[in-house]
Amino acid sequence: MSKIKPAPLPPDTAIGGYRVIRRLATGGFGVVYLAVDGDGQKVAIKEYLPSSLATRSPGDLAPKVPPEKLSLYRLGLKSFFEEGRALAQISHASVVSVLNFFRENETVYMVMNYLEGASLQDFIVTARDLKTQKVFRESTIRSLFDEVLRGLRIVHQHKMLHLDIKPANIFITDDNKAVLIDFGAAREVLSKEGNFIRPMYTPGFAAPEMYRRDSSMGPWTDIYAIGACIYACMQGFPPTEAPQRQEKDRLSLSLAKLRGVYSDNLIEVVEWCMALDPLSRPQSVFALQKELSREGERRYTKLTVAEKMRMQLDSLVTDTRKNVQKMGEATGIGAKPS
Repeated sequence: MSKIKPAPLPPDTAIGGYRVIRRLATGGFGVVYLAVDGDGQKVAIKEYLPSSLATRSPGDLAPKVPPEKLSLYRLGLKSFFEEGRALAQISHASVVSVLNFFRENETVYMVMNYLEGASLQDFIVTARDLKTQKVFRESTIRSLFDEVLRGLRIVHQHKMLHLDIKPANIFITDDNKAVLIDFGAAREVLSKEGNFIRPMYTPGFAAPEMYRRDSSMGPWTDIYAIGACIYACMQGFPPTEAPQRQEKDRLSLSLAKLRGVYSDNLIEVVEWCMALDPLSRPQSVFALQKELSREGERRYTKLTVAEKMRMQLDSLVTDTRKNVQKMGEATGIGAKPS
């Protein structure tokens, strides 16, 4: 039986001098509302409400937390509050603005500027469905990520990491500005595997070190995700997740298919950002910015006939393996024992 999600606050609820208009989104760690302030200005309010720890009945304001989950709930609450305080100190056009944060109803609320537009994920899906050779033009990718990196550099200067950069968390406003949103994973969050704390990750965009408890994370962890986002803008879909890449890395092969479509430099930048070894990646946003903004003639290396044939053969072998595996699972032959 699936767990019932905590009920969101109903429209017209008054909290901290704001009035809730409607719910915008629900995630594992909270709810985002569209609200208005005392002057009628629209704002987005994020409420700390982790569905794995708290429940709330329709019409109630305060969440209910079982006694055995109270210490974890409070730990997350503290982290959420600290995140709001840290983000409130950052003022940059490419980072979502935190206008206010307050405690009420035994939880915490973060008030942010309300953005109108769509996420980069929405644009990728739309562009991919058009089935053109390029999902995005190279000039668009470079200018978009130049903006994103300017914001990320400021975040890193404030000793913060985002840790959940993905196309869904890059917002393109109606006046064509790129803004980093949802720093929900910048705080420590709960793992479903037990009572220890670790960052939440999104497969495909999460660096290998995010899957290990003992690894150190830093700017290079967010840089991996930036590389994965650029890859998604080129390919139209996310890269293979890190654990699978560690078993068999096909990133170079996937990027080779884009030779002649995108410049050698852009392909090299993605490979550099997405190196499995953190020390082999750019160690700072500045180093990446420098490479991404490099002017000069862009080289395009077309694939040779032999390379094209090798790639076709490789795809054929992979597809055959997948089909054999599916048939085996369907018939029970070769299926993994449960």
